[in-house]
Amino acid sequence: MTLTQCKHSLFAVAFSAILSLFTFSHALAIEPVYTGFFSSNAVGGYDTVSFFKNKKPTKGKSQFSTSYKGATWLFSSQDNLNAFKKNPDQYAPQYGGYCAWAISQGYDASGSPKHYKIVDGKLYLNYNAGIQKKWMKNIPKHIASANKNWPNLVDAN
Repeated sequence: MTLTQCKHSLFAVAFSAILSLFTFSHALAIEPVYTGFFSSNAVGGYDTVSFFKNKKPTKGKSQFSTSYKGATWLFSSQDNLNAFKKNPDQYAPQYGGYCAWAISQGYDASGSPKHYKIVDGKLYLNYNAGIQKKWMKNIPKHIASANKNWPNLVDAN
């Protein structure tokens, strides 16, 4: 075997190993709440109660925080923190803050607090403006699909 053939062989083995790891990692269930890789904050540190009360996302503050479903949730005021603690399911985004459109398609992607919609009293996040346009073309259909896909994607533990 020549040096060039050996390099190509080694590259093929390394590429296969990386591809296998990538495929395996996507086969695993996702965490119940999206926090990103370098944070434990849900919804990028935004106050989820503010989406409902102020009709716009507001950054939370560390002095108004709580833990819920393995993530840290930040709020802009004690009142908003209290409202969340009283009924977290009312204020937490659907699908743990993952992109609602991605979940409807059967995979996960991060949800952005800047691309959201409240539908029937529930908060939905999307990855970006382009994805949100796709999602908004048929919200009821996408919600129905996401509701069906979510239990198979999320880690129930």
